[in-house]
Amino acid sequence: MDRASSFAKTTRVLTAGGFDVLAYDRPGYASAVGDEPCTDVASAADDLLRRIDGRPAVAVGHSYGGHVAMLAAIRRPDLIGAVGVFETPYSWEPFWPDDTSGGTAVAVADREGTEAAAEAFMRTLVGDRVWERLPSSTKELRRAEGRALVADLRSIQHAAPYDPRDLPVPLVVGRGSKALPHQAAGTDWILEQVPDAELVVIDGAGHGAHRSHPDDFARFVERVAARAGEAGQTRA
Repeated sequence: MDRASSFAKTTRVLTAGGFDVLAYDRPGYASAVGDEPCTDVASAADDLLRRIDGRPAVAVGHSYGGHVAMLAAIRRPDLIGAVGVFETPYSWEPFWPDDTSGGTAVAVADREGTEAAAEAFMRTLVGDRVWERLPSSTKELRRAEGRALVADLRSIQHAAPYDPRDLPVPLVVGRGSKALPHQAAGTDWILEQVPDAELVVIDGAGHGAHRSHPDDFARFVERVAARAGEAGQTRA
């Protein structure tokens, strides 16, 4: 349930360094809340590729966005020269617990619907006190994002939407030093699946590293771009 605006500080660092950055609200979220949500990772990857519109790029995905970036690169390695994933959830794997924010939201959706699922998800992230203090308009917008949220969560709940071993471009894996145990385990898992992947740890950061440590997150993105350049030089 993140949005492009939360990457604003990171984007400013990158653009100041000469990068052309595209950050966007995925269908069903934030400014695109009225759009029909993507039904699975495949449709989300297609949406990303449409936005790239034939321009060579690197793709960096935070959390669920890592799946979108990975599958887009598997489908179009001619366009996406490298991928970065930051604390991406591998909820289909046995080590991933059922009681995460996502697992809780899916369980609530089964009982009470998608709007209740979005509220439950937010409460686990920000706490009941912060949620209760939010303006009514903000709460309604967040609840409306429940359709997209539940579709995303269900699309990775039981089966892998791609095989990471099929990734044909360089991969940089990021996590914060304060990552939760299952997030750290997920990082270890993807590094095992892609042996030439590179790890970047942002010291002092948790899951929201792009907000709390924008300079460090920008360096993570820069490393992804550097890996693309190195791979290009090797192929040349």
